[in-house]
Amino acid sequence: MFRVVFGVTSIGGRFGQCTDWYFRRWQRTPRTASDNSLVKKTPIIAAPALIAVAVVWGAAFVLMKPAIEKQPIFDFLASRFTIATLVMILIRPSVLKKINRDMLKVGVPVGALLGLGYVTQTIALQETTAAITGFLTGLYVVLTPIFAWLAVKQKIARKVWFGVALATAGLALISINGVSIEVGQIWGVVCAILFAAHIVGLGAWSPGRDAYALTVTQLGTSAVVCWFGALGDGYQAPPSGDVWFAVLFTAVLATAVAFFVQTWAQGIMDASRVAIILTSEVVFAALISVLVGQEVLTPKTLVGGALMVVAMLVVEWPSRRKALI
Repeated sequence: MFRVVFGVTSIGGRFGQCTDWYFRRWQRTPRTASDNSLVKKTPIIAAPALIAVAVVWGAAFVLMKPAIEKQPIFDFLASRFTIATLVMILIRPSVLKKINRDMLKVGVPVGALLGLGYVTQTIALQETTAAITGFLTGLYVVLTPIFAWLAVKQKIARKVWFGVALATAGLALISINGVSIEVGQIWGVVCAILFAAHIVGLGAWSPGRDAYALTVTQLGTSAVVCWFGALGDGYQAPPSGDVWFAVLFTAVLATAVAFFVQTWAQGIMDASRVAIILTSEVVFAALISVLVGQEVLTPKTLVGGALMVVAMLVVEWPSRRKALI
């Protein structure tokens, strides 16, 4: 689960497809006549590729759910991020030359936020369902502009406040059971807060830095964060083939491959359109979990989840002016 904030990479399955337009002005790249055929053909390929990424991210929730019942959370994530980091280095070994002191000053703190975000997300997944974890994690889309306003005084559009109201209503429907809230759902909200802080940090500190090198630095830092937790009780390797499959699936497909696809797609599509497509991740997480018999969605969860997806779309949908650019 990876997110890329236009030239700024955030990882996650979940981090940062959103909010490029909170930090950068939209730019038009002049195209020559020779580029026209490519421009016409590429978006047709890009949209299905991004949908495939969203499916992979949704499936990752479902695969991880039984895997973390067999392997401790920190150990699973340490394996995942270590393999993902190594794969990306093997693909482009020259990236190591670009990881200097300046890159570490940015990559380490935001990578720590990212690693902690995944830790809290996985704890939430352990304590509640894949669908609810997906919906709650998606709150970062709504929280990011608010954090941007608090941190860098970015103006908040009216549609964002409308999205906040919808998301809050959806969160209440999903989380509140009488007068109590499940522990797993609290962890899901904490995860969304950390991912939102991660995206804001990237938007503020990453301009002008190599996106690939920054991604590798963040992944490596996330691995270190997880290894601290894993080594505390003694690292346990994936105990079975299905857990190894979940580790490799999340490390290679949901991280390394998804990064390439999303980076390529964002080079030819505007950020809001990419974000809208990737918002479907939470829908696929819920759908796949139901199809494999992992859970049954209650009407309250369905309505709450729908409200949260609508909130994400409201926040991400480009204005008329931006859509025309």
